[in-house]
Amino acid sequence: MFHAYPPDTWLQAPAQRFTSSLTADEFKALFRGHPGGVAVITADAGEGPVALTVSSVVSVSADPPLLIFSVSALSSASEVLLRADTVVVHLLDAHDVDLAKRGATPGADRFDQTHRWSTLATGEAVYDDARAWVRCAVINRMEVGTSTILAVHALEFRMMRDVQAGEPGDALVYHNRSWHRLGEHSKLED
Repeated sequence: MFHAYPPDTWLQAPAQRFTSSLTADEFKALFRGHPGGVAVITADAGEGPVALTVSSVVSVSADPPLLIFSVSALSSASEVLLRADTVVVHLLDAHDVDLAKRGATPGADRFDQTHRWSTLATGEAVYDDARAWVRCAVINRMEVGTSTILAVHALEFRMMRDVQAGEPGDALVYHNRSWHRLGEHSKLED
């Protein structure tokens, strides 16, 4: 049976609503075995661009085109990402693993020209060689635990490497603390 909680209780600490909860280590162990697609989010709230690697991007609607992702309060990019009106979500494949690693490395200069990047006419930073990027307007933010979920509306995109329907492509996933490539070898059946 599904139990809906009133919106004002979503942000309460779990101990306030539940008699038991997984520990942080148990929760991390649980999700180590659940792979996630890899993306890099860029934003600029006026003081220069920031970038962050995430595995939490999810499409939630095609019409209107909406997606969500989460940003940890512990990330050095979180302050800018939470103030920006727009973001660019870069959807990565195995060719972009170095970009993914750079966005996940604390203290790394994510715009040092190791990866070609430019600025859109609207001001956002984009990595020019990423498989695909989508520029989005932030439409909602929801604080949940130690993270904030951003809901964004897709405005424009560019795709450098397309994936044809039914083909495995060359997807980049993060699984059990390592980067993996999905391809024909990982396809189980049609």
